[in-house]
Amino acid sequence: RNICRKKYNARVIMDRMSGRTRGFGFIGFSTDEAAIQAMSSTNGKELHGRNIIVSVANDRPPAFGAPDLNK
Repeated sequence: RNICRKKYNARVIMDRMSGRTRGFGFIGFSTDEAAIQAMSSTNGKELHGRNIIVSVANDRPPAFGAPDLNK
């Protein structure tokens, strides 16, 4: 789909054991402005009978003992 008429990519996070969604995903937009517009127009809206929360994702800290690839 083309949310807010901007290019994006999307990824839904799946549970490895059950194969079902974990209830969240990530969407990357081509511009910050497109992301802000999409967040403001969709956060708190109903989707398939449930209210959705749309926010900016934060980088996950590296696991203990793993190299920090964000540096």
